[in-house]
Amino acid sequence: MNSKFKTLDLTLGAVFVVLMMIGANIAFWFPAFKITYASGEVPITLQTLFAILAGLLLGKKLGSFSMLVYLAVGIAGVPVFAEMSAGATALISPTGGFLLSFIFVAFISGYIVEKASEPKVNTYLLATFVGLMTNYLIGTPLMYLSLNYIAEIAISMKAAVISMVPFFIKDFIITLAMAVVLPQFVTRLTKAIPTLASRT
Repeated sequence: MNSKFKTLDLTLGAVFVVLMMIGANIAFWFPAFKITYASGEVPITLQTLFAILAGLLLGKKLGSFSMLVYLAVGIAGVPVFAEMSAGATALISPTGGFLLSFIFVAFISGYIVEKASEPKVNTYLLATFVGLMTNYLIGTPLMYLSLNYIAEIAISMKAAVISMVPFFIKDFIITLAMAVVLPQFVTRLTKAIPTLASRT
């Protein structure tokens, strides 16, 4: 992939910026998109899904760049983060680590697919799982630090990890389903947008 982004590249990147905003707030607009369980509710968000998809479809460079742009737009004051929020303070909030992780999620997911000579279901399964783990391995420790040292809410790392289990299960199911259907989707998409073929 050329180091310089073309007009189509930037357009596709912008699409994922919008998708990230939609994914962050789907439960805000539609409260029915919340899973109720014994201890509370888990909002169905699609940010992790779209961050992984950005890497898989756009490649590691453009995919991670689109996530960087998403963060920059939100930091600049456009309400694209969860609950239609914005501002630099979101990065030091309990969910700030997950926001930052999206850059790495897209990069590593795209890297795995780019390294495969002919991406198949197993490739996409690996890329989505590693991308998902990257999301939580970065986001959860930073959430722990934010709660303890910024919000001043005492919580152990074990408790922080346990609190993320319902969200991880939700994201795991969604991303697993995506990986299974992705090869056929990519085939059709690259026919419509031939330049995507060089990234997948």
